[in-house]
Amino acid sequence: MKTQLKAAVIRSAVKVDTRLRWLGKTAKHIVVKKSDIETAHGRIRLRIYQPPGEGPFPVVVYYHGGGWVIGDLVVYDPLCRDLCDRSDCIVVAVDYRLAPEHPFPAAPEDCLAALKWTYEHISLYRGQPNAIAVAGDSAGGNLAAVTALQARQCLPGVVKGQVLIYPVTDHYEPGTPSYEENAKGPVLTRKLMMWFWDTYLKGSPLLDAGQTRHPRATPLIRDDLDNLPPTLLLTAERDPLRDDGASYAERLQRHDNQVQYSLYAGACHGFVGLQGPKPDHNKAMGEISRWLAKLFAA
Repeated sequence: MKTQLKAAVIRSAVKVDTRLRWLGKTAKHIVVKKSDIETAHGRIRLRIYQPPGEGPFPVVVYYHGGGWVIGDLVVYDPLCRDLCDRSDCIVVAVDYRLAPEHPFPAAPEDCLAALKWTYEHISLYRGQPNAIAVAGDSAGGNLAAVTALQARQCLPGVVKGQVLIYPVTDHYEPGTPSYEENAKGPVLTRKLMMWFWDTYLKGSPLLDAGQTRHPRATPLIRDDLDNLPPTLLLTAERDPLRDDGASYAERLQRHDNQVQYSLYAGACHGFVGLQGPKPDHNKAMGEISRWLAKLFAA
């Protein structure tokens, strides 16, 4: 109960903070449609952001951040509108199940189900089922990476690219230099990241007592990282997760995958989306949009 109360308080605070940072600055002209989809574990919600025009448009399936515990479609509405507007892509935002109510592997199960639904139904929304990328930030970056790995086996060829924004790729133990350097933030602290991980994994039906790693939770540990789609990976210098992202980019390159890696000097965790349309956000969205345009043109 204590964990659920803490999660509820943080969820509410983040929702208010993000709304204030984006007040009067969102892309209101973007058409947004809502959908509930059936999965093997119940129904989940999606928001489908459509750019102006007739299409058909390429598609980005977006998984929000928040340590698998916080974040939702409302918090990430400004980012998804902005991404849709700048990239001229349909954006499908996924309201996957959160911990502690739904521990691992609920989130990756929902994320894969949403990708499958998108592939099968996005043509009804003027989208191109043969031009789909996955994307996400922080825990959502983790889920995008994990979804690409899952799809490689069960939906081969569907994911054409992945955009990973300061992704979580490994457990907090034994830690990395960036976990130590940025232990007190700003924004994301080591203590908060530890709480996110502990909350996400606690009660998981897939893990033994004390187990902290799994192929669908910590993709950095995997040795089967070959034959993955092209990757754009962004990290922030002042972020405990900086080394998670850098190490994953290096591992992907070592397995002969195409990777574009960018470190945003001076930036802190959450600079894409959660802190409003500041210069680093705008720079990152420009990089993401150009990369997507090049990906889908190919």
